[in-house]
Amino acid sequence: MLWSDPENEPPKELRDMQDMLRRLGVLMALAMFVAMLVIGVR
Repeated sequence: MLWSDPENEPPKELRDMQDMLRRLGVLMALAMFVAMLVIGVR
């Protein structure tokens, strides 16, 4: 591997988007869980 080769990691925008999607997924899972609890309590 040469020192001039680009690093094997995605650009910053892509990493930021992946982080956002991951957070969104966790948030959605949490929202579904809370909705199930609310529906279950009724």
